[in-house]
Amino acid sequence: MATVVPHQPPTPERFFNAINAYEQTEAMKTAVELELFTAIAEGNTTAATIAKRCQASERGVRTLCDFLTIHGFLAKEGTQYSLAPDSDVFLNKKSPAYIGTAVEFLLTPRLREGHARLTEAVRRGGTALGEGTLEPENPDWVKFAQAMMPLMYMPAEIMAAELRKGGEAHKVLDIAASHGIFGISVAKQNPAAHIYAADWRNVLEVAAKNAQAMGVADRYHLLPGSAFETDFGSGYDLVLVPNFLHHFDLPTCAALMRKVHAALKPGGRAAIAEFVPNPDRVSPPSAAAFSMMMLTTTPAGDAYTFAELESVSKTAGFARVELAPPEIGLDRLVIAYR
Repeated sequence: MATVVPHQPPTPERFFNAINAYEQTEAMKTAVELELFTAIAEGNTTAATIAKRCQASERGVRTLCDFLTIHGFLAKEGTQYSLAPDSDVFLNKKSPAYIGTAVEFLLTPRLREGHARLTEAVRRGGTALGEGTLEPENPDWVKFAQAMMPLMYMPAEIMAAELRKGGEAHKVLDIAASHGIFGISVAKQNPAAHIYAADWRNVLEVAAKNAQAMGVADRYHLLPGSAFETDFGSGYDLVLVPNFLHHFDLPTCAALMRKVHAALKPGGRAAIAEFVPNPDRVSPPSAAAFSMMMLTTTPAGDAYTFAELESVSKTAGFARVELAPPEIGLDRLVIAYR
């Protein structure tokens, strides 16, 4: 016998939740700043003990913890709070997978201003901030490099391992290297590899420090400047293009990929890490929703489907393009073969 689903009357709840969503943003920012998740991981489980550890008022902490419980970041039993599994892994500062530093980039004033001017961006079809995040030597990209490496560490390791299956790489170009972790991971898994990192000079200072800290500085070389103007050289076995193409329109992406194609030796590969939505452009949610970030912060960027990335790569001269099976964090790996 078929189950009858009770009719649900229309409710304004979704509207109010969306309009008030900024409260969740500020609650997460405050919890990270106060080290609230770390405090709970250390065994402080009541509002009073958490407040003492965080040097905050008991009333303020109770309200914040209850709010975070409502949104699934904490659990509560009686007066005792505990971390949800994701919070324990990613928001406890003592966890090796801690990503709280991402707040320092994701909530920069420039990014928030772009979203605050969304109506203008929708009318324009691109950011209301001029060149947005694409301004030369943009200091926000230094913040990105410093803040986002922990979030990218695991995806970079997965990506390097997947690429290792295609053979060892000796000469590797890392475009928009940022924190450098994608190239550094390749260097760690390919002991003979030399990495040539391209990005703005101020950003490469962060990558160089990370390469030094991770023991690959002697095989890490810097190519400062615009990716569209820098002379990359040639003879590369592998070119990494992590989270870069989404900043531009498709013709600009094709122009960059032609330059990548020319830099590769015959049989070489280009590894593109990107948010890749399905053809419906509304799933999976995180990848598809990334197009909103590009609308508000770039003149013409977007989240591109695999078919679009494949077309761009083949237009640039690549013979074959594959979507690799593993997810690398929120990204997918697209491999283009020369």
